[in-house]
Amino acid sequence: MAKKSVATLQTGSKRLTKAIKMVKSPKTGAYTFVESIMIPEQVNDFLGKK
Repeated sequence: MAKKSVATLQTGSKRLTKAIKMVKSPKTGAYTFVESIMIPEQVNDFLGKK
């Protein structure tokens, strides 16, 4: 993981966070971006796993 970005989104009464991480492909060695929208408590788990 080379880079991470976190943005906070607010829709109505729910607080959501969009997390983006850069993942290196094991086959080609190229980097790809993986995005996910989740509740703020799950961000550390998302960024910590490969």
